[in-house]
Amino acid sequence: MKKIIKILAVATFSLVICSCEDFLEETPRNEISSNQFFNEPDDVLSAVNALYAEGALNRYITGDFQINQGMGGYLSGLFSDERTERIGPAEANTLTLNASNLDQYLFGYWSNVYQIIGRANNAIKFIPDVAGLSEAEANQLLAEARFFRAFNYFAIVRDFGDVPLVLEPTENVDDVLGTRTPSAEVYEAIVTDLEWALNNGGLADVTMPNNGFRITKGVVAAVLANVELQRAGFPVQVGSASYTKAATAARTIINSGQYALISNGSTPETSAYNVLRTSENEAEHIFVLELDAQLRQSPYISWSSPRGANAPGALLDPYVAYLPNEQYVDFYDADEDLRIQNRQLWFTSINRDGVEYPFPDGVYGPYTWFDEVGLFETGRGGDDLNISLYSEILLIAAEAIAETEGVTAEAIGYLADVRSRAAMSMTRDAIVTELSGLSKEAFVEEVWKERLRELPLLFKIWPDVQRTRKYPVSPSPGEINFVDVIGHTSPFNATFEEKHLLLPIATTVRQRNPEMTGNGY
Repeated sequence: MKKIIKILAVATFSLVICSCEDFLEETPRNEISSNQFFNEPDDVLSAVNALYAEGALNRYITGDFQINQGMGGYLSGLFSDERTERIGPAEANTLTLNASNLDQYLFGYWSNVYQIIGRANNAIKFIPDVAGLSEAEANQLLAEARFFRAFNYFAIVRDFGDVPLVLEPTENVDDVLGTRTPSAEVYEAIVTDLEWALNNGGLADVTMPNNGFRITKGVVAAVLANVELQRAGFPVQVGSASYTKAATAARTIINSGQYALISNGSTPETSAYNVLRTSENEAEHIFVLELDAQLRQSPYISWSSPRGANAPGALLDPYVAYLPNEQYVDFYDADEDLRIQNRQLWFTSINRDGVEYPFPDGVYGPYTWFDEVGLFETGRGGDDLNISLYSEILLIAAEAIAETEGVTAEAIGYLADVRSRAAMSMTRDAIVTELSGLSKEAFVEEVWKERLRELPLLFKIWPDVQRTRKYPVSPSPGEINFVDVIGHTSPFNATFEEKHLLLPIATTVRQRNPEMTGNGY
């Protein structure tokens, strides 16, 4: 049985936090009794454990999924939501979103993130003063709190651009709702938190499932690698210095000896992609949210839940939250790439009791999220949720090394490792030979292509468009070219403007803070 991280003293902790409405509406209450609350080691542990429940989990399993995670895919026009009654995905697909028609979701996202940051700020300030904590215990808890502060700032600076940077407990609402801090400064604060956690936290160097689902060195390094990759590109454009740091962070994980790609088994059911779908403790798992059918249900059952499976021979209604369209499916070579084969990364039918239940022609659902037990037996999803996998780290390393050191054997090897696992006939040696003659620019584009095919269900497509300002198009199945995103027309016949690379600032936020501008919407 899973062991969910205990949330201690929840009733006490609730006295010193505020609702989303109150956080932006009146003087935040985070600080009112925090110096009284943080008296005992158990108080601190309770506060940090609450960050595990709120600091990442809410952004993945609440009803605001389409804003917090899937919105980038919808904005790209490469994915849509079968659940057309939901406000958000359609507006993103057609680029008609604005601060008013998505106010509820955008405000919920914004206020939830700042609420978490406020709680982290309290913990970071008061942990060092709590008697009874050893230095090692205090540093570990500080590292976890600083990690969640950085993780949430990374989300909003990437999605909203310049945002208020608040690093101290807040007693005055103006401290929260002040002017927008330049993105470069926000990124610096994020990196400072992550580097502190990595170097001073005494965090375990094992996989997260083997660490009781608490933050590890690998988790921090994975987020740091993502942060540095993102700020190397637009709009901050730190460039080479950030690519170097991204490579260093990725190598920290690669050289730890704790992580590895899963190998394919001898049958389709035992492929690496199916092992990742069904197993919750593998060397490929880096950042994982622990979920449970009874205590914290997995969102996968609602994200990928085909209807009609109980009618033998009938077409399934996909009814899933993240459907790739034909333009995205064409990024794969259907004859060579294992990931696009049925019931691998994606699926076009399910087989239940020997009966095949197909989707309509041309429809693919995300098989990574398919939970047979939850869908057909219990009605409650229990699968853990993956945020970062080892394959992503190999691709970050390949790109960052190529950008700073050239197309080295190391960079080629990392890309070849990921591509060869998905290859149905081409050998790794042949892939290495093909990559070895490429220029830096051509090699980096090959990495981008592999990220498109390998990481769509980790929601990396839109962040890549944001940082590269390039949009993927397929001239023919299996081929990908990159064009300038600004001025390009999406599959939904909507033309990208620069403002679409960021989300609107919610009307409610702007009403409460006249200093906030609206990102051009």
